Amino acid sequence: MTARILVVDDIEANRRLLQAKLEAQYHTVLLAENGPQALEVARQEHPEIILLDVMMPGMDGYEVCQRLKADPATSYIPVVMVTALSEMEDRVKGLEIGRGSNRSGWLQTFL
Repeated sequence: MTARILVVDDIEANRRLLQAKLEAQYHTVLLAENGPQALEVARQEHPEIILLDVMMPGMDGYEVCQRLKADPATSYIPVVMVTALSEMEDRVKGLEIGRGSNRSGWLQTFL
């Protein structure tokens, strides 16, 4: 089974690496390099899951997740927070933002 996956990361190398890994598994990959672009792509393309980097300039992943969950057009989309952060408070913050959904989580180690 394949999925439409939105990969959001401000670092192009990270986006391309995830894209290559996911496309090798026959998934359709959508890319966004910042928060506003991620919100637009999510609204227009309706991905089945979003892999969202936490640390981005401007609008960080936490704010993007909050906006996604507050928008009825995107609130149902599962969000996986992708980060190098390992502090418990960072994980708790991400889980609190996605609290309205059982479909939020963390990806700490590479696929």
